[in-house]
Amino acid sequence: MKLEHIKNYLFVTLFLVFGWATAQTKTGNIQGTISDENGIYVSGANIYIETLNKGTISDFDGRFTLVGIPEGTYTLQITYIGYGNVDQEISVVSGETASVAVELMPTNYQLDEVEVAAQGLSGQAKALNTQRTNLNITNVVSTDQIGKFPDANIGDAVKRIPGITMQVDQGEARNVIVRGLSPQLNSVTLNGSRIPSAEADNRNIQMDLIPSDMIQTIEVNKAVTPDMDGDALGGSVNLVTRTAPQGFRLSATLGSGINFITDRRNLNASFLLGDRTKDGKFGWMLGAVIQDNDFGSDNIEAEWTDEFAFTNAEGEEEELEVNPYTNVAEQRTYLVQRVRRSFSANFDYQFDANNSIYLKTMYNWRDDRENRYVLAQEILDAEDIGPDDFTITNGIPTRFPAEIARETKGGIDNNRNQNARLEDQRMQNYTLGGNHLWGNVKVDWLTSYAKASEERLDERYAQFATEYTVINDNSDPEFPIMTAANPSDANNLSAFEFDEITNETQYTEEDDLNIFVNVEIPADLFGKGDGTVKLGARGRFKNKNRNNDFFEYDLEDTFPTLDAVPNRDFTDPDYLAGGQYAAGFYADPAWLGGLNLNADNGESIIEEFLPGNFDISENVYAGYVMANQKLSDKLSVLAGVRLEHTQLESDGFSVTFTEDDIISEEVSADNSYTNILPSVHFKYDFSSNTILRFAWTNTLARPNYEDLIPRAEIINADDEIILGNAALDPTTSMNFDLMAEHYFESIGVISGGLFYKDIDDFIYTFISEAPDNSFGPDTEGFDVFQPLNGDNATIFGVEFAFQRQLDFLPGFARNFNIYLNYTYLTSSADGIRNEDGDERTDLDLPNTAPNMFNASLGYAGKRFSARLSANFSDSYVDESGGNAFEDRYYDQQFFLDFNSSFAINNKLRIYADLNNITNQPLRFFQGVSERTQQAEYYGLRLTFGLKYDLFKK
Repeated sequence: MKLEHIKNYLFVTLFLVFGWATAQTKTGNIQGTISDENGIYVSGANIYIETLNKGTISDFDGRFTLVGIPEGTYTLQITYIGYGNVDQEISVVSGETASVAVELMPTNYQLDEVEVAAQGLSGQAKALNTQRTNLNITNVVSTDQIGKFPDANIGDAVKRIPGITMQVDQGEARNVIVRGLSPQLNSVTLNGSRIPSAEADNRNIQMDLIPSDMIQTIEVNKAVTPDMDGDALGGSVNLVTRTAPQGFRLSATLGSGINFITDRRNLNASFLLGDRTKDGKFGWMLGAVIQDNDFGSDNIEAEWTDEFAFTNAEGEEEELEVNPYTNVAEQRTYLVQRVRRSFSANFDYQFDANNSIYLKTMYNWRDDRENRYVLAQEILDAEDIGPDDFTITNGIPTRFPAEIARETKGGIDNNRNQNARLEDQRMQNYTLGGNHLWGNVKVDWLTSYAKASEERLDERYAQFATEYTVINDNSDPEFPIMTAANPSDANNLSAFEFDEITNETQYTEEDDLNIFVNVEIPADLFGKGDGTVKLGARGRFKNKNRNNDFFEYDLEDTFPTLDAVPNRDFTDPDYLAGGQYAAGFYADPAWLGGLNLNADNGESIIEEFLPGNFDISENVYAGYVMANQKLSDKLSVLAGVRLEHTQLESDGFSVTFTEDDIISEEVSADNSYTNILPSVHFKYDFSSNTILRFAWTNTLARPNYEDLIPRAEIINADDEIILGNAALDPTTSMNFDLMAEHYFESIGVISGGLFYKDIDDFIYTFISEAPDNSFGPDTEGFDVFQPLNGDNATIFGVEFAFQRQLDFLPGFARNFNIYLNYTYLTSSADGIRNEDGDERTDLDLPNTAPNMFNASLGYAGKRFSARLSANFSDSYVDESGGNAFEDRYYDQQFFLDFNSSFAINNKLRIYADLNNITNQPLRFFQGVSERTQQAEYYGLRLTFGLKYDLFKK
């Protein structure tokens, strides 16, 4: 669908809508808001006129609209789980819109001292009511519910939802996996608009960039409807920002704590301030969060092989087949300061009962200052190993000569970098929208601009290297270690000679412009009371570019050895991977940051950065139509179709090597495709609280941007070649979902369901070896990485969830509540080839965790509340290698967290959170679970502080 077609489509739509609206003169409308006892708008309230058999649901801003109401006086029946029912009388005049504001009261709201307990359940009630009244299959978590868990960012909060697991970075949840599908296969939106990615090589959304305090509601749509973006193969996570309240609200948090891995502090502070004018027309909400976390991690890494090569007595290279052993071993010490800031300003204005507009803005800014100290040990090449230089014991090489490198990672000496690598990530979003009634026709529109960026200015590395014989100990493959055969070699700094000093700058940004309009018309096609037809169009215009550079400096004459520079010993007897890992001495980051390095005294190494630079434009034009109808008093259907047309243009670079030179050339590629995405959703209400849902949907996932550039990037430091693939097709999926839910009046739910996904053209990374030197001198044997389309994959899953206030128990036990959910997945994938080009039949679809489990036991009394929370996700294939031995797995994770609070009064409380009680590492393994490929430990984190909440209606 080209742009001119979209314009024509919109013109015809608006003409028809205007004609329909002017024809409706014998009826009126009802427009209103639903709020709780604190003046906070609530979503998911059921509004019903029994005499007309007509009803609707309040949206995320607490708004509802009933159109086409005959002139007269009616009683609105408002129901909401956990709150008392409300009957509100209202009169409707033909051709006009009547307004009403309804306030709900908790069923257990009796005395002032009970107010804290009532508020403690309100978040859960809001989430469950929204989830219950949605027609499609969703999971909803409110901000109040988030507050019950010790989750500082949205990523950690999302992992509590059924079917969700997260990939972590430096101990915080970053990338979301929905129902076993990779982060780039899921959609993350802010108020309905797609969030851009700050990372260059994928579409992943950095969930740890957004503090949880800035979000009002998290909605995970597991079966998308036609009015949602189609690029949500696993699901769509929608983050809803806070709305201005009915009256004055002030909320503030001030806290601190300690990270036990470094014994350094963390600080956090936040505030929300909002109000509404006396006439109720103008509302505003301001918010700000700052979190300053000084922490680190202890990391070990290894590569495993089953081949050993050396030069025999005859001077010929000989290769032996051996039992798996580590030919590369590293230990890393990270020291990190993470400063997260977030600002929001949201405004809304209601001109009259028929017209309102809103502006929602958010700016997130995270600085990561990182120093990293790496001890890297790698076996020498075959030509440097003689027949007497190694020992093989029981089929495992246990002694051999290795290259040993000590590397310091840092940055320049200024107020921003502070001698550390500074990763500056930002995400900003500005959304202007409106809601209008034209007669009986509802129209809403939205335009948004969003930008994400990542900048690393003057990232520096200093490396000194030597060679000596190591003892390779793989007796415990979970903790592989190499140590110097002669212990004095390990810290003989005069033997570590200058290897390299580099300075690199990286910059990536992504801009998104979204424009859409939706039109909803009352249309009772089956004569059962309610019914609507909705149609709309959207344009999404994206640009992504990356601009890096890389300079190398020859300072060997000035700094010949490690002992010639200021250095520090980073050995830690309490190293979390084990005291046997001695870090040793490294170049001091202050020395590295103070070096005068610039383009004049360095050499630009274009093969290290130029092939990674690109500029890509992606435009998506979409239109849809859908009907939401009642087929009977209990059965509803939503059916429709969405059409998305994608146009993509990419520019990049390819680098090739000759005997005498390096040749770079600009490369370009164009790609376009159209997807038709039909869907049907059924909802059957056995009763108001017992629901059965079924959905058939079709979704897609677009390839990563840089994968579509026909580039070639040679990374000599890692013996790797990365290729693009301009011929990649988007991944598509046909999805089937069945879900049954029963909601308890005492605030809770039990649900269970099945889902199945039939996926075509999934994208995986094919790994092979370069057969010759066609990519340049000495590149034979390099690992070649190229994205390819697989054939077909399937996912079958089962979900179960239970949460309940145990109010049926006697005495204080009735204050306990339970939160449980479990997801089981099984998958298969066809079309993944090994290094010989043969299809593999022994591999699940990458990133599908077979088992995921959440559990928490909470207690909420009048003043004291506490919760113990567990989160488990099973191991899964993260990256398929050339064969089963080379496959990389993301290991299972089990997190245990505890949080508690005590209410000093109904406005002020103290809190304490303890995270990562299990000291769960981020761990990868190769082939089998015993062979550690990476294990990164973060230790415990304790936070405590004060929270203040004031509501004044």
